Amino acid sequence: MGNSLDKKLSVENLTISFRTINGNVQAVRGISFDLYSGETLCIVGESGSGKSVTSRAILGILAKNAIVQGGEIFYDGKDLLKISEDDFHKIRGDKIAMIFQDPMSSLNPIMRVGKQLTEAMILKNKANRRESRTIFNSLLKSCVHYMGLNASAEEKKEYEQKAVKFNKFEETHLKLEKGYTNAFEACEDLAIGVDDLIFHLEKNASKSPIKSINYIKKNYKNIEDTYFCNDISEVSNLVDSLEAKMNKKNELENSEELIERLKQLSTLLHSYIKSNKVSPNFFSLGYYLTFVSETLPSYKSYSELNKITLKALDEEFMLDFISLVEKALIESNKESVAKANLAKTKLQEIMAIDILNANEKEYKTKLKELFNLVEDSIDKLDIYRTSPCYTFRTSVIDTINNFFAVDSNTAREEKRFNKETNKYNKMVSKGKTPNWSVAPKIEWNKEQIKEELFRIYTDLLNYLNYYTDNRKININKEAIAMIDFFKEKASNVATKVTKKVAKTKALKLLEEVGINDPLRRFKQYPFEFSGGMRQRIVIAIALAANPDVLICDEPTTALDVTIQSQILELITKLKKERNLSIIFITHDMGVVANMADRIAVMYAGKIVEIGTSEDIFYNPKHPYTWALLSSMPDLDTKERLESIPGTPPNMIYPPKGDAFAARNQYAMKIDFEKQPPMFKVSNTHYAATWLLHPNAPKVEMPKTLKNRIERMKEMVKENG
Repeated sequence: MGNSLDKKLSVENLTISFRTINGNVQAVRGISFDLYSGETLCIVGESGSGKSVTSRAILGILAKNAIVQGGEIFYDGKDLLKISEDDFHKIRGDKIAMIFQDPMSSLNPIMRVGKQLTEAMILKNKANRRESRTIFNSLLKSCVHYMGLNASAEEKKEYEQKAVKFNKFEETHLKLEKGYTNAFEACEDLAIGVDDLIFHLEKNASKSPIKSINYIKKNYKNIEDTYFCNDISEVSNLVDSLEAKMNKKNELENSEELIERLKQLSTLLHSYIKSNKVSPNFFSLGYYLTFVSETLPSYKSYSELNKITLKALDEEFMLDFISLVEKALIESNKESVAKANLAKTKLQEIMAIDILNANEKEYKTKLKELFNLVEDSIDKLDIYRTSPCYTFRTSVIDTINNFFAVDSNTAREEKRFNKETNKYNKMVSKGKTPNWSVAPKIEWNKEQIKEELFRIYTDLLNYLNYYTDNRKININKEAIAMIDFFKEKASNVATKVTKKVAKTKALKLLEEVGINDPLRRFKQYPFEFSGGMRQRIVIAIALAANPDVLICDEPTTALDVTIQSQILELITKLKKERNLSIIFITHDMGVVANMADRIAVMYAGKIVEIGTSEDIFYNPKHPYTWALLSSMPDLDTKERLESIPGTPPNMIYPPKGDAFAARNQYAMKIDFEKQPPMFKVSNTHYAATWLLHPNAPKVEMPKTLKNRIERMKEMVKENG
């Protein structure tokens, strides 16, 4: 599914347990999956299957008694299990947002919802603007460096001047876009204020209309901008006429006439907003006004203006600049490949060492050399950050420390266990009944840690082999992507979120998530909303920072069926409009039927089956998936629904074999003895069941489920 550039998030061999007084509960046991751009991955399973623990690990909000025993969670070139809390602040709620089961767990009950929406926007915007400026400057500097490799002194000077030129018209671009954005947002804010006043006047609910009129009079000039509205005389005349409808006591002379004037003003403001849906290309316009002419050419529409300015930009600067960026990309890639080959040689040398008999100090010294080579091999002009080289150091350090600490950890654990056992036995011998039990011994296994370490090595080696031998790059495409990246970062710098801007955005978000009368709702407290409306507010808050990844943890469980459907439709609509990547956690297969692109079925901390929605619903392979589907009601099933017998296992003492074996009527002897590997069903479909082994007996899915799937296929066929 997709390529590495489409991959938003990757979970590798994640293992998590929780300390309890009765022992360590093994909640997540070595799960792996990828999340791709624009897809919805649904993780399905009973309570206690580990799905919510996985989502909380991604967001860095595990409980204090959690023990992350192994694995990685890769996002934007970082392992989220290894980064600091400060680094997580830049990601949590900004790049990765979450919707919880109970909306009140995300809302402050004594703060108005408007304040909760705007507060995060303002804080995140400050950090984003600062970070974008840093990235822009450092990347441009690196570009110039690689342009100048193998070039004469005169050529280097020319390239530096090109970069200065690029930076100069980018500054003009920022000023133009900032002015236009401020005017546009001021117009939206003014329109909201006018509409609010009309609403209150028509309801006879305005206590002091003169305050609102003064606000309009004070702020209407903020909409004046050459490219948004360069003549506000009509607005000015309407605004001046508003005050004439008030007498000396600030009372209304004629409310109907005032309302009519306000409606004219509202219509005019909304017409400006609507007509500016197509805006100038400020990037090309910045170049034109900086280096071509201080005055604009004659034009009938912004589309025509954009054609003129883009032509000038391309012919006089951009085509040549793109060719220089291409040169920089070729040189940086060449350097990166050469260093990747050195890293590969060093990695193979380390993999050949018998680590079980290695000297710890010497081995770690060699690793430091490898870390430096691996990090040096990262392409300095890489804007995608999908390479495992970014996270290799952090992934290895914890694993190697655990490996060399096995003996000391085992001795310490033995001492702890004996001490607690003696204490427990002493209490019992005195006739007391302890309200706690001795936690079982944690066992470290050098062979297992070695396997994990070599998995990390092998993953990197496979990547380096691909990168140095098979990777194909489209230089022109990557150069254009680089320019677009510069433009994106520049726009981020230009976009300042003030309190007014945040309010305007918040009102639009409330409207987007289906909350009517957003102006009134903006000022209300969470308790004044129904459960479904509170969940819509939580969704709006989650979307406020325009995240890459949205995690939905049972977001409809606490809602009635009708509202559930509305929330699911809303999430699906927002995903398409915003190109969100979604992880949807649920215990209900029926919930995910119409929204999942792929489904991962979890049981007892493991993914037992994963595939596309069609794979799981039409061709399920694991008995647990059969059980989930068989217990799901539909309108056409006349047979009695099947319940899943038994209960999930005690994860303090997880079963030796397949955790579902005790509840599985199709279980074989091997299911109780050995965990099944993931068997490949197709390129998109995998299942961990011994029934897929070539030597296993042929077992059909339950007849009830088979009949249901046939009906589903027929319905799909009939509906086209």
